[in-house]
Amino acid sequence: MKGGPRLGEERRRDLAAAYLSGAGRYDRVRPGYPEAAADWIIPAGARRAADLGAGTGLFTELLVERGLAVTAVDPSEDMLAVLGDRLPGVPAVRGTAEETHLPEASLDLLTLAQAWHWCDHAATVREAARVLKPAGRLALLWNQLDVSVPWVHRLSRIMHAGDVFSPSYRPVFGAAFDAPEDLVVHWTQELDVPGILDLARSRSYYQRAAPALQGRVEANLRWYLTDYLAFAGTATLRLPYYTHAWRTSLRTA
Repeated sequence: MKGGPRLGEERRRDLAAAYLSGAGRYDRVRPGYPEAAADWIIPAGARRAADLGAGTGLFTELLVERGLAVTAVDPSEDMLAVLGDRLPGVPAVRGTAEETHLPEASLDLLTLAQAWHWCDHAATVREAARVLKPAGRLALLWNQLDVSVPWVHRLSRIMHAGDVFSPSYRPVFGAAFDAPEDLVVHWTQELDVPGILDLARSRSYYQRAAPALQGRVEANLRWYLTDYLAFAGTATLRLPYYTHAWRTSLRTA
């Protein structure tokens, strides 16, 4: 996968399993998504959608706000419980991107937000082709810290939160889908110093690390933020992000 994470199948599954718990922290510190990305992803006339790897509903909520009838799909009961509190009217299904348990040809839109790198891509594309209506849309998006900013680049290295995909990465959707289009949206998240520590704790690398390594990550972060960068211990920082979004449609012939 050129420009993407180099994870073996066993390591990918192990890291992905970190998100079966810890939903409260995840929901509190993980960034949402810019509205421009949601507006660009949703096709005209779309009515029914599913959000795969919906987590706590950070992106699902944007789909609901735009009038879509949305089903949330995620393997984690913990994540879906938080999503249920946020979006009590949204049906939730325990499933994966490869096996959604959704009806065939039932959706106008299928989204994966911050989930593509945890999937078996070929199996996910096959499942998307099964559950989408003819000309239905498959959309991917992910948030990444803008590491072109020097202090953010060092921060991401300390957190082991480097790019999920490089800006040049191009997902492969196969012959069943049209050539994809992409959009990049730059924006910022405000988060205080304790929140940035929790942001590091919410990441799969930290959650699957030994306690000694977790302690080193936290100590290095505190030193970098409060000693090296000289932020107060309760200061609020503006973290620059960009969201990379992709959309493609199921071919009708």
